[in-house]
Amino acid sequence: MNSSYAVPAVALVVVATVLVGAFGLRISRTTSDFYVASRTVGPRLNAAAISGEYLSAASFLGIAGLVLVQGPDMLWYPVGYTAGYLVLLLFVAAPLRRSGAYTLPDFAEARLASQAVRRLAGAFVVGVGWLYLLPQLQGAGLTLQVLTGAPDSLGGVIVAVVVVATVAAGGMRSITFVQAFQYWLKLTALLVPALFLILAWQGDGAPSHAFEEPATFREQRVVRVDDSLDLKLDRPLTVTVDGTVDGRAHAGTALRLRAGTHHIDAGTRLTFAEGDPVPEADRRDIAGLSPSQAESRGERPLYATYGLILATFLGTMGLPHVVVRFYTSPHGVAARRTTVAVLGLIGAFYLLPPVYGALGRLYAPELTLTGDADAAVLLLPDRVIGGLGGDLLGALVAGGAFAAFLSTASGLTMAVAGVLTQDVLPSRGVRHFRLGTVLAMAVPLAASALVGGLPVADAVGLAFAVSASSFCPLLVLGIWWRRLTPPGAAAGMLVGGGSALVAVAATMAGFPGSGALHAVLAWPALWSVPLGFLTMVLVSLATAGRVPAGTAAILARFHLPEELRTEVKA
Repeated sequence: MNSSYAVPAVALVVVATVLVGAFGLRISRTTSDFYVASRTVGPRLNAAAISGEYLSAASFLGIAGLVLVQGPDMLWYPVGYTAGYLVLLLFVAAPLRRSGAYTLPDFAEARLASQAVRRLAGAFVVGVGWLYLLPQLQGAGLTLQVLTGAPDSLGGVIVAVVVVATVAAGGMRSITFVQAFQYWLKLTALLVPALFLILAWQGDGAPSHAFEEPATFREQRVVRVDDSLDLKLDRPLTVTVDGTVDGRAHAGTALRLRAGTHHIDAGTRLTFAEGDPVPEADRRDIAGLSPSQAESRGERPLYATYGLILATFLGTMGLPHVVVRFYTSPHGVAARRTTVAVLGLIGAFYLLPPVYGALGRLYAPELTLTGDADAAVLLLPDRVIGGLGGDLLGALVAGGAFAAFLSTASGLTMAVAGVLTQDVLPSRGVRHFRLGTVLAMAVPLAASALVGGLPVADAVGLAFAVSASSFCPLLVLGIWWRRLTPPGAAAGMLVGGGSALVAVAATMAGFPGSGALHAVLAWPALWSVPLGFLTMVLVSLATAGRVPAGTAAILARFHLPEELRTEVKA
């Protein structure tokens, strides 16, 4: 890709973000403006803003990368991400807005009248927010590295600086306009190149083997292995080797590899001929690299699929940057209308990443060996079209990718900063909110430089699992079950969310690496979500005397339309 076009495109997106944020700053006057835009955001603007912040690095880069590596089974990701809003619409959106809360901890305190539950909810908001911010920063680093060869930490630093400046300056009022603008930019950045890619694919004879197993090279391709790995071959394969294979050095040697596993040292160049199958790369045993969830999918495909479905369907309602947006709606009806609009907007967007994944299996299959599958969206315009047209389309995609990182990181930073300001810092004023913004970004920025990342969609999927295991039981039971007690809510979040968090930490640390236990830890939602619900119900029944005194009035507030509540008061 020609960085002489891509870098200015990224710079233009950054400048546009700052300018749109400055417009929001001009009309941001009160503390309520900073936290919830004074609850005056209409359904159309709010839906675009929600879609903008929800469509993250996992959506823009990660889904295409997963489809490239593992085929159509990964379409469950966009299906789950979209269906999560249907669950949110049916069970949570309107009652959550009527609660009058600013944050999830505010909701927990209003429903259960417990400071302890509020503090626990706040801790989970911060944990999920930081876990979700990591892949945004890592994705930004990957994008800038692919474009310019810059250090992979530089992109994350740029995103962090722009996001902190935008959020700290104008708060929710500012980022609402930024995220709405960035949704339409991201949609354009994928849609326009996709149309040209499909036309070029059709003009190339429309090869129909995008999902062949395994993927094959359409032309001779030289692959450089940057990190040591093991290649798994189902049948013998002849490749030209310049480097070290199975401990033996070769210099341009045509080497016939037998079926089985072969160790490839870092820096080795492998030349594959046209029509060669793309070998499977195994990085589980390489020091310093986290295992991908791909291994558990291969070993336990049905378990992994159900774990993914449950995490994405139920995790959306507890994502802090998504939930906080419903507090900006004028009333419950507007919150429902917003959710319906969001379903349409993100559904339209999710038609596009699988196209890039399928074309990536045709035109860039070697990315499965280099470990850079998330870069497929960035590289395809140059691979398929080439020339000036490919460079310009690649620049558009690069700008859209940075918009994805900026918009999602803005929402997450806003949500985490709100909790830090409300529950950690000594004052709740705007000045302390700005300090909370810096703290909200500083921790994941430091972690992104230290932790070897999973593929971005995998990392986001783990955040969904923690959210589904902690906040889904709290919201569903808190809104629809009058017998929920503070001890039950606290125990459910600790057991469900805490166990999912431990599983996430073990997976990211590379433990145990393979086998049934690895699958259980890599896809925790299948057991941690039921565990959270069950614990919350059983402990609540055991502490039936601890049901808050005003529960009936609170639930009436959640479920009665605002107009009816006004008439009752009158």
